[in-house]
Amino acid sequence: MERRELSDKKEEQKARFLDVTALDLYELIKLFVSILSAQAWQHLGLRVKTGTDRIEKDFERAKVAIDCVTFLVDKLEPHVVDQERNEMRKVLADLQINFARLSTEG
Repeated sequence: MERRELSDKKEEQKARFLDVTALDLYELIKLFVSILSAQAWQHLGLRVKTGTDRIEKDFERAKVAIDCVTFLVDKLEPHVVDQERNEMRKVLADLQINFARLSTEG
């Protein structure tokens, strides 16, 4: 009976994890855009760092995240509907504007 319980727990743990390799390529890229955008906001110091209660600014990392989002959005554009395209472009523009504003503040 103990073996069965262990087996059930292992299966339950497997079910909790999303197999990202099973996602459609464009859905996976959307996920990356979302994650990188969240990272960029954190590195701009406009969101609390995940898992902490601190604001930390790192403009070099913010720029890398924004550059990656730019590249991925460009790749996604032909494969998404207008509403998604507009939303992604708006988020990207907001990130770029905030980066320009914050990185030049002294």
